[in-house]
Amino acid sequence: MRQIEQLAAEPRQGTGKGHAFRAREKGFIPAVIYGGEGEPANVQLPRRDLERLIEKGSFLTTLFMLDVAGQKTRVIPREVQLDPVSDRPVHADFLRLPEGASVRIAIPVRFRGQENSPGLKRGGVLNIVRHEVELICPAENIPEYLEGDLSGLEIHGTLHISTIRLPEGVKVAKTRETDLTIASIVAPTSVIEEQRAAAAAAAAAAAAPPVEEGAEPAEGAPTEPGAAPAAPGAAPAGQPTSPGATKAPEKK
Repeated sequence: MRQIEQLAAEPRQGTGKGHAFRAREKGFIPAVIYGGEGEPANVQLPRRDLERLIEKGSFLTTLFMLDVAGQKTRVIPREVQLDPVSDRPVHADFLRLPEGASVRIAIPVRFRGQENSPGLKRGGVLNIVRHEVELICPAENIPEYLEGDLSGLEIHGTLHISTIRLPEGVKVAKTRETDLTIASIVAPTSVIEEQRAAAAAAAAAAAAPPVEEGAEPAEGAPTEPGAAPAAPGAAPAGQPTSPGATKAPEKK
């Protein structure tokens, strides 16, 4: 089970841009708690605490026990709004997770077994199709990450979600794809370029018009293998090469 982080908050009086601005001026970040059986609650969190938690990473997949004036509620962050200039948090939304609740959440994917992948040993490149996978998880059993095993994968081999073991009660969110592709081993760039060049040469050869048997070669084309084309204006073989020239008499 994922560890639950502790986070303190204070009730926030009033709503709107003016109240939110005054909260930020005092070093707090406005936030809202919603979901479950309770009504949405307006709270504010210390800016330093929130920024520290965001900088640790995986903030949106971390469970928190939010203490609001002594009343504790299990929540998970659903959205953090950042200032477009300073990139600092300006607002946060938290979803209540009562006992037995499930949540749809994007879980990151990590990989192991690179040293046992024949495709990678031959110079193949790991192509990550999905860095995260949308899962439906019980609140009590949200995984920190999914682990995909690359052992045995050759070039052009693929890793699917069906090969990754999911925690108990966790299932993949419905998508159009029945068995999600997580990653694949693609050929090195040099091999791809060689294949493209070979394919282009084959296409060019197939597109060339065929030469009919017995057809006379085009004007200026060589008549025998290895023969050079005749120069423009040159006389055919055995004919005079200049006006007025006569052919030498044959010896009898």
